[in-house]
Amino acid sequence: MPGSLSILKLAMFKPLLAALALLFVLASPAAAQLSFKPTAEAVQEDKLLNALKEGDKISGRVSIPDGSAANLIQPAGRDWRDFQRSKLPWIGGITILGMLAVLAIFLMVRGRIRVHQGFSGKTILRFASFERFTHWLTASCFIVLALSGLNVSFGRTLILPLFGADTFAAMSAWAKLAHNYLAFPFILGLVIMFLIWIRDNIPSKLDLEWIKQGGGLLSEGKHPPAKRFNAGQKGIFWIVIIGGALMSVSGWFLLFPYLPGNVTALQFWTVIHAVIAMLFIAAMLAHIYIGSIGMEGAFDAMGTGEVDVNWAKEHHSLWVEEQQKAGAPSDRTPHAVPAE
Repeated sequence: MPGSLSILKLAMFKPLLAALALLFVLASPAAAQLSFKPTAEAVQEDKLLNALKEGDKISGRVSIPDGSAANLIQPAGRDWRDFQRSKLPWIGGITILGMLAVLAIFLMVRGRIRVHQGFSGKTILRFASFERFTHWLTASCFIVLALSGLNVSFGRTLILPLFGADTFAAMSAWAKLAHNYLAFPFILGLVIMFLIWIRDNIPSKLDLEWIKQGGGLLSEGKHPPAKRFNAGQKGIFWIVIIGGALMSVSGWFLLFPYLPGNVTALQFWTVIHAVIAMLFIAAMLAHIYIGSIGMEGAFDAMGTGEVDVNWAKEHHSLWVEEQQKAGAPSDRTPHAVPAE
């Protein structure tokens, strides 16, 4: 009986002991930490991210030798992704399609710029064979680079639905190879162009007068005097040199992604490369237009290297005078005068 009484008393005190134990736990510091208000007393997200931030990344801790495995997130990557998906298409669309629209309107309003005095049938050498080789080397590389680069930015949206996944994948793979390897002859062409044409492309006071008169593009039969390169051509030259240099430097970092040092710097150069590319393409569309259908006789300068004497006198009168004073022949074998 005494044993049974002890067991009975213990059973009666168990609820009381349990209640005291619960009260002790709730009153302890650990319980206080478990009963915080998440919206008021929790560590704020930005403070937590700042505590984990190392350089341009949010990093944790790892015990393995590869320290890069500790990188959790790179906050700047979200802005970069947003730029690639939303802002870049607008930049490309406005600059490239806008330039095409402007050129189409200009052609409809102004028409093709004709040789006012008509073709004389006599030609003068404008560009030597090495100059034309350099021009076409750079130009052909640029065209492939531009098309393959546009495929990177817009191919998934514009080309993939038309040709299907397999064709698009094969085309993109070849375009990537072409883009990577043709960058080197493009850079070589830029360097040669700079060396052989820099002397004739230094801005001068004569260029201001050419700009004031709109280069004769807006008026029929009126052409301001110009030397070998007018202000418009000088502008194209410096766009090619400066834009090409920026494209080359940024492209070099994309070819060798470990050179920038971190992901944020690499993303910066991809943005520079993409924006300059869009502006570059738009400028070259204007250059192609004026050198082909936009101006009668202009293509011959880079086609055969010889231009009609009347064309040269209208667009580069001071250069023709310099050539004649230097004894350069301007009465080469007459060519058939175009019927147009």
